[in-house]
Amino acid sequence: MSLRLRLTIIFTGLLSSVVLLLSVGIYAMVSVVLTNQVDDGLQGSANQIIETLRADTIGGIGFSPGTLQISDAIYYQIWSRDDQLVLYSENAGEFTTALDPTSIGQPQAVFNDAEFNETLYRVLTVPLLVDEEDYGTLQVGRLMNDLRNTQRLLRFVFVISAAFAILVSVMVIWLVTGHALEPLATMAQIANQITSTDDLSQRIPVPTHRNDEINTLIMTFNKTLLRLERLFNTQRRFLADVSHELRTPLTVIKGNVGLMRIMQTFDTEALSSVESEVDRLTRLVGDLLLISQAETGKLPLMMMPVEIDELLFEVFEEMNVLSGTTHQIRIENIEPAIVTGDRDRLKQVLLNLGSNAINYTPEGSAIWLSLLIKGYWVQINFKDEGIGIPKDEVNRLFERFYRGDKSRTRKIKGSGFGLGLPIAYWIVRSHGGRIDVETSVGEGATFSVWLPLSQADIPTRPMDQDELGNR
Repeated sequence: MSLRLRLTIIFTGLLSSVVLLLSVGIYAMVSVVLTNQVDDGLQGSANQIIETLRADTIGGIGFSPGTLQISDAIYYQIWSRDDQLVLYSENAGEFTTALDPTSIGQPQAVFNDAEFNETLYRVLTVPLLVDEEDYGTLQVGRLMNDLRNTQRLLRFVFVISAAFAILVSVMVIWLVTGHALEPLATMAQIANQITSTDDLSQRIPVPTHRNDEINTLIMTFNKTLLRLERLFNTQRRFLADVSHELRTPLTVIKGNVGLMRIMQTFDTEALSSVESEVDRLTRLVGDLLLISQAETGKLPLMMMPVEIDELLFEVFEEMNVLSGTTHQIRIENIEPAIVTGDRDRLKQVLLNLGSNAINYTPEGSAIWLSLLIKGYWVQINFKDEGIGIPKDEVNRLFERFYRGDKSRTRKIKGSGFGLGLPIAYWIVRSHGGRIDVETSVGEGATFSVWLPLSQADIPTRPMDQDELGNR
């Protein structure tokens, strides 16, 4: 059973219950009102009759018929205390018994329904008392044909109206639920197409004329599809890049091993080459494991107070060793600061940024290092006079295996895998910070690492430059 049909049945059942209860309530209320009107008429006629009655000293009852004016629709009988019919109306001559035999002798007035010759009457029975002495009983009745006809008409109208209302509601609910659930059907159709074609680029059209839960679901589903598409493309690119990175060292290893097998001799140079490539593979596997742990939030960190200014001085010394005399490594400004973090991982980040600055900066140019305290944050800058980075590549710097055009590097033969910046990004993020990049082609680049001074002061997200300026 489809959801549309189930909703139609549920809503129709609820509406039918409401219509049924409303019809029964109106019918009962109208019946009570009509019955009360009949009872009021009987009570008024009984009062008129009682006002004309006269009782004698021996228990007799009489009245002057000419003085009594009541409707011809009213039947009345007067019974003596010894159950003898004393007086009755002309239209009650056909009755051989009391209008309501069961109510004779009641100590108080009683309204009751009585049937005579398959005809229903409404009967008021009133005891006739004089000085609390029983002189007999008055019964006043009226045919209930009009009331019963009215009730039958009401039932017919209610049944027809309820049936029509339910039929119309079924049609309206079916159309409304179909229109409301149409986006869900579209979602199911697109999901089936994606499953059969593996095309995650498809999106569900978002209605602009509605703003409800289904619209929110569509937008969430589209966001999920976008995220899955990115993850799928990233995974595909990752597998391609890993395959490419593994092919070169494996080819070198296989070639050297094959050469030694052919020559049947031990070749120190070939063995050194094999060892070097194995080291490259080991570093690649280690970097992949590290970035995988960082992305899943399972990166092991030895958190402790770190004198980040002292650490930056160490990086400064090692950068001088790496660059030799080809670059001018300068300290612009370093303020003393302490952060909470993993010292080795933070040094890995700073060395990576420093080595990148050396690799992508022409010989003879300068690289500036600085450390500034801004509010609750430490800003570490690596500024170079290099070739800069095109805008279309800035957003890809922290993607795995992404490396810029080798023609723009100082070292044509690089030994990296394109994992340095992604690893640095995740390490900094695991410390509650972020990495900013300011660059333009031909004017160098500035990489800024933001770290919180204290873990207790980390906001819900790394602060932007505008927010830092307002502190």
